[in-house]
Amino acid sequence: MESYEFLLFLAIILISTKVLGLFSRKVKMPAVVGALVAGVILGPSVLNFISLTGTTGAYLEITAEIGVIFLMFSAGLETDLSELKSNMLPSFITAMIGVIVPLLGGFLSYALFFHTDFNDYLEVLKAVFVGVVLTATSVSITVETLRELGRLKGKVGTTILGAAVIDDILGIIVLTIVTSLQDTTVNPVTVFVKIILYFVFIGIVAFIISKAKKFIEDEGQRRRTTIIAIAFCFILSYASEEFFGIADITGAYFAGLMLCSMNVGDYIKERIEVPSYLFFSPVFFASIGIKTALGGMNSKLIVFSIVLLLVAILTKVIGCGLGAKLCKYTNKEALQIGVGMISRGEVALIVAQKGYQCGMLDDTLFAPIVLVVIVTTLITPILLKVVMKDKAAA
Repeated sequence: MESYEFLLFLAIILISTKVLGLFSRKVKMPAVVGALVAGVILGPSVLNFISLTGTTGAYLEITAEIGVIFLMFSAGLETDLSELKSNMLPSFITAMIGVIVPLLGGFLSYALFFHTDFNDYLEVLKAVFVGVVLTATSVSITVETLRELGRLKGKVGTTILGAAVIDDILGIIVLTIVTSLQDTTVNPVTVFVKIILYFVFIGIVAFIISKAKKFIEDEGQRRRTTIIAIAFCFILSYASEEFFGIADITGAYFAGLMLCSMNVGDYIKERIEVPSYLFFSPVFFASIGIKTALGGMNSKLIVFSIVLLLVAILTKVIGCGLGAKLCKYTNKEALQIGVGMISRGEVALIVAQKGYQCGMLDDTLFAPIVLVVIVTTLITPILLKVVMKDKAAA
């Protein structure tokens, strides 16, 4: 007999993520924190009410996958290419060092703490992947804090925004490389050739879309414009996975980037947000919490969580701060930029989800990473207000 249990689970997920999301907003935190906590409560860590096993679990997993694709498509649509170009050099240097330092920090943290056997290829890749998760930056909470402080359009704010965008692109490239190398039967040279071919493919698609810009913009704000945009996102996501072995979220992100500078970009984003934030995204964030088994954390994992948290904070402050200093920013500005890049948020969750799916993160490592994401998201606005409180808007 067909089960309709998934309808009950969906209702509970939507209500709980909304209620706890509203509570998070009340205490000046992003709603994503509440959605994560809702998943943790509903999952094996607390109530053990919802499971991602069986037919119902498979449906929730597919819904969550659509949610993450929508999130990355929206992230691409939100990118301000003109702002990125105007502050390209300092943003690029800040982002580059801000990716390398956390990558090394995360790798060494895992390798030293768990005594990784460097002759074990898959174990080394797991250590690398922990570093990949730490490279991510979610700037949404930083943007809101900078807006409140009147610093969003200043020199520091612009650099943080530009670096966060480049950070995401670099992080996706690193994620693509590492996940592609996970299959030990595949020649690494083949992997890099496929990656190069993929970016050639993306370049060709971007060229075609740019030539069709007038036609797309002439369609204007019509429902079919959004439908075609979503279809384009899904096709690029499918092609990325099926033909190049690249994560589907990469295709979704580039689909958004190709449309972000068009006059219909904001319209598409507004329409995408309706199904995304009302249904698909809450299921995605809740699924992350449901996968997190905090009850299985022993004293060793708790210590590792603390170590990873300290590494996550310090590597962004040092890495991005160093990048800013190389671009002639003052010590104070470099510190502000570094602090502004601490928050991992939904971007790190998306990366962690991909690692979990391909076997590079197991249940043991998943919980510490989710804890790091939650804590860095919570402390970033607090630290940002502290380092900016005694300086006038730039």
